[in-house]
Amino acid sequence: MAFVLRRCFYVLAYLTVFQVCLGSPNTAKKVPLDLYYESLCPYCANFILNELPIIFENGLIDIVDLRLFPWGNARLISNNSFICQHGPNECLFNTIEACAIDAWPNLEDHFPFITCVESQVSEGKYTQWETCFKELGLDPKPVTSCYNGEHGKKLKYAALTAALKPPHRYVPWVVVAGEPLLEDYENFVSYICKAYKGPPPSACKKASFASVLRGKIDHYHPVSYTEQTAKMQFLVNIWSSIASWTDQMI
Repeated sequence: MAFVLRRCFYVLAYLTVFQVCLGSPNTAKKVPLDLYYESLCPYCANFILNELPIIFENGLIDIVDLRLFPWGNARLISNNSFICQHGPNECLFNTIEACAIDAWPNLEDHFPFITCVESQVSEGKYTQWETCFKELGLDPKPVTSCYNGEHGKKLKYAALTAALKPPHRYVPWVVVAGEPLLEDYENFVSYICKAYKGPPPSACKKASFASVLRGKIDHYHPVSYTEQTAKMQFLVNIWSSIASWTDQMI
C-alpha cells in the first residue's frame, strides 16, 4: 500500500510543479476521463490502484481531466438515505471519498487520499483508513465533519450517476470524452489518445502497441453489475440453458 501511495503522490507533485513552471504545451482541450465506481468493489479498487496511476507516470495527466464519482450501484431509498451493493461500510467509504473530493477539489489533493483509502479497504483494513490523513499531511476536519454531518448526504453523486446516458450497467464504468468504454475500460489510455486533438504525446505511441497486445491476451474484464443488469443476465443464462436443452432433445 505504501509503495502505491508514494508512487502516486510523488508523480502528482512532480507534474504539478512541471505544469506551473512550463505552462500548457498547447491550446488543445484536455480529454475528460470519468470514473464511476463504488468504494468496496474490488474491480474498482484494482482500477484505481493499478490502472489509473499509468496516466501520472507516463505524463498523460497533462492532457486529461480526471473526475471520480463515488456512488456506483448504490440506490436511494429516500432523500438522504441510501443502500449500497457491498453493505453499510461501502456507503460510509463512498461518502468519505465524496467528502474528500468536495473538501479538496483539486485532483492532486483528493486523488492521493482516495488511493490511500482504497488501498486500506481493499485489504480489509476498514478501521485504518484515517491513517491516510497523517500519511499525506492532510487536515482531517473538512472530511470528518462532512461525512459525520448532513453535508455528506447531500453531495450529488447519486444524481450525476443516474444522469448517465446510456445508464451504467456495472462498475467500474469508465467514460472518455462522453463515450462509455463498456468492458474495454482497461484500454482507456488508447481512447484518451484517440480523443485528444493536440499533438500526440509520446505515451500515446506506446499505448497503441500496448492496446493491441492487451486485446490479444485479455478476454475477461471483471465488473460489479447493477442489480437490474444482474437480474437480466440471470434470465439470459436461464433462457440460454433452456434453449440448449431443447436443441439436445430435438
